[in-house]
Amino acid sequence: MHCPACHVDDTKVVDSRLAEEGSAIRRRRQCVGCAHRFTTFERVDHVPLTVIKSTGDVQPFDRAKVVAGLSAATKGRGVDDEALEQMATRVEDAVRLRGSEVTTSDVGLTVLDELRCVDDVSYLRFASVYKNFNGASDFNREIELLEKTSAPQPS
Repeated sequence: MHCPACHVDDTKVVDSRLAEEGSAIRRRRQCVGCAHRFTTFERVDHVPLTVIKSTGDVQPFDRAKVVAGLSAATKGRGVDDEALEQMATRVEDAVRLRGSEVTTSDVGLTVLDELRCVDDVSYLRFASVYKNFNGASDFNREIELLEKTSAPQPS
């Protein structure tokens, strides 16, 4: 790290602490050459996340679209905006772990997993659009799957 005062490249860290709610580290540094003190911040540099659509088109990941989908699915179900933001963050984090390119299918299935844990009705609303339900039999099949995966396992 170069000193901003004398441009010597030998500095020492005097103090480190978490900043920005844990998403950065604030470091207080001192120049070995001129004793000037200054602050630096260390943050994670995320690789851009792109989504490959079913048509083959590639788009940047849009967190707002995830929030909008979650919001539509949970409308009137007592899920507040903060919970929606937390779910969207978990969705983004989960798909980011799969690499810098993900498919819309990856995103959709991850959203379904989030909704399954929050509310059955919201899950079914999202599933009906995502899986393109055509009739009541599709809802029945999905409810049966939901009950199988939600049922407590015998010990």
